Amino acid sequence: MEATDMDVEEQPQSNPNSFKRFGLKNSIQTNFGDDYVFQIVPKDDWTAMAVSLSTNAVKVYSPVTGQYYGECKGHSATINHISFSGPSTPHVLHSCSSDGTIRAWDTRTFQQVSSFHSGSSQEIFSFSFGGSANSLLAAGCNTQILFWDWRNDKQVACLEDSHVEDVTQVHFIPDHQSKLLSASVDGLICVFDTDGDINDDDHLESVLNVGTSVGKVGFFGETYQKLWCLTHIETLSIWDWKDASETNFKDARSLASDCWTLDDVDYFVDCHYSREAEQLWVIGGTNTGTLGYFPVSYRGTRAIGSPEAVLGGGHTGIVRSVLPMSSMPGRASQGQGHGIFGWTGGEDGRLCCWSSDNSPEINRSWISSTLVSRSPRTRHTIRHHPY
Repeated sequence: MEATDMDVEEQPQSNPNSFKRFGLKNSIQTNFGDDYVFQIVPKDDWTAMAVSLSTNAVKVYSPVTGQYYGECKGHSATINHISFSGPSTPHVLHSCSSDGTIRAWDTRTFQQVSSFHSGSSQEIFSFSFGGSANSLLAAGCNTQILFWDWRNDKQVACLEDSHVEDVTQVHFIPDHQSKLLSASVDGLICVFDTDGDINDDDHLESVLNVGTSVGKVGFFGETYQKLWCLTHIETLSIWDWKDASETNFKDARSLASDCWTLDDVDYFVDCHYSREAEQLWVIGGTNTGTLGYFPVSYRGTRAIGSPEAVLGGGHTGIVRSVLPMSSMPGRASQGQGHGIFGWTGGEDGRLCCWSSDNSPEINRSWISSTLVSRSPRTRHTIRHHPY
C-alpha cells in the first residue's frame, strides 16, 4: 500500500487560521496491467465492499482497513452493475454482465449460488430488487426490461415497447417499491407501476424526455421524489419524477470548471446527497484523476458552486466510482470507518482511501482556497470529450 498526505484548508466558521489535514490514506493496486475499477459498493452492515473490475471479476475488501477478502469469478464479459442484497441475506452479492446473466455470489465462500439468464444473448446493464411484495427482480437489457420472481427464478414479464435502445438503468424507487424507473440510451426515463400483470400498455405511468443518452440516475429528497440524471455527454438534470418538472444543467462541466484553478472538469462520476444537510453534490473529475465535490443549487437560481472537497494525488487516470463513507449508518457511534472520507476507484486499477485525519465526524466543508478561487487564466471554449 502507498500512503501520502496533503494539507487542505478547512473553510472556517470562526477561526480563519484553522486547518484540517485531508488526503490520501492509502491506495491498493487491485490488479497488474491495464485493468479498470468499474464500481465500488458496500455491504449492508459495511463490513465489506465489493469492487467490480474489467477482468470480469469482483473482488471484496474491508472498507475500514482495505484488507483483501476474496474474489468472485464466473462472468465471461463486462460486469455492468453490482449490488449487495438486503439485511435478510447480507452475505449475497449480485452482479450483471454483458454475458446476459445476473449472478448471485456467497461472499463467505466466493462461490456462485444462483443465476438468471436474459435469453437471446441480451446484455444486462442494470438490475434492481423490489415490487410491492419485494419479490421482483428487474433487469435493463438491449431495449427490454425483464422481470423475474426471484423466489422461484421464474420470468414473469417483459417490457419491450417503452425503449428503443439499451436500457442503462432500472431502479425500484425507495419508499415507492411498486414503482420502477428505467432510463435508456434513447434519452427517455420511464416510470412503471409493477403491481399486477406487468405490461407496457397498462403499467407505463409517465415518461421524462432527457433528450440525450442517460448514463446514471439516483433518487434524493425527503420522500425520494427528486431525481438526478447524468448523461453520456456529461450534462446534469434534476427532475421531480411525479410532476415531470426539470432543472437542466447542460453547461454543467463549464460551471464546475470555472469554480477551481485546476484542469477543466472532463467528466462526472456520480452525485451524492446528504439528507441531514439537504445538499446535493455532483462529483466531477479530470482525466488525470483529481475529483471535486461541487454543490448543486437547483431551487430558484440554478448554479454549481465551488467544490467543498477536493481529492487529488491518488489517481493517475479517469475515476469510475466513488464510495463516500459519510453514508455509513451510525459510523461515529460504532467507531467504524473512523476518519475515512471514502473510497474511489478508476482506470488506473487503483482503489484509493481518503482520510479526514481521524476526525470522528465527517465535516462537509473541506476547501482549499488556492484550489477553488477563480483561475486568472483564459479557459478554452472547447471541452474534452467525455470518456
